[in-house]
Amino acid sequence: MSDYQAFQVELKGNIAHVQINRPEKINAMNAAFWTEIIEIFQWIDETDAVRVVVLSGAGKHFSAGIDLMLLASVANEMGKDVGRNARLLRRKILHMQASFNAVDHCQKPVLAAIQGYCLGGAIDLIAACDMRYAAEDAQFSIKEIDMGMAADVGTLQRLPRIIGDGMLRELAYTGRMVAADEARAIGLVNRVFEDHQTLIDGVMAIAQDIAAKSPIAIAGTKQMISYMRDHRVDDGLDYVATWNAAMLQSSDLRLAMTAHMTKQKPEFLD
Repeated sequence: MSDYQAFQVELKGNIAHVQINRPEKINAMNAAFWTEIIEIFQWIDETDAVRVVVLSGAGKHFSAGIDLMLLASVANEMGKDVGRNARLLRRKILHMQASFNAVDHCQKPVLAAIQGYCLGGAIDLIAACDMRYAAEDAQFSIKEIDMGMAADVGTLQRLPRIIGDGMLRELAYTGRMVAADEARAIGLVNRVFEDHQTLIDGVMAIAQDIAAKSPIAIAGTKQMISYMRDHRVDDGLDYVATWNAAMLQSSDLRLAMTAHMTKQKPEFLD
């Protein structure tokens, strides 16, 4: 694994712990963040030893969202011509979308562990994860509306499937803060933990449980769930039939069934 400016990455057994590592800047997402996250998740996808990802933020807060210095640098690139400015901004936005698409499209489950602030672009990021967990001090806000803009890196596209259309509209239109207990109630997070350390320990335990399962079965399950976001039920049934026509021939199936019948814990290959 390479050294990163905006992240710290550690492989613990079969779990990749990806930590946003700019605590002195409230883990704001600078220019390096957007390119490094693509590299990191490409490595995760290509590394069979990685079965699960835990995404967290160093320090007191998960992330305050996009670094304002980055926004200022983009503003400095703009000229007087509206058409050329629009082309520039569109390229920038698509590049940022690609960063969180890398998280969403990851073949391995991605679990977000959130403490303190989770604002603006950080909501876009956690919306691209499979599951979200929070400490009691977590605070969530779709802050873009207070900056005079519509969120454009995934929140408005992914959150309706997570918290529902009406609740998303309320949060996106008002930009109000959502505390951890409300986040749990609306389905934004799966579970709330007492503090940051308990959060990390708890999410790592969930990740370990997932990592112990057949990686072939986990990959297939994630693929099927993701596919169903944009397809009809009969399309999904046809797809999983084709998928399992191959995957049910994996040795993992025989190993799992044997372990179940003998009441032993199976150990699957990467």
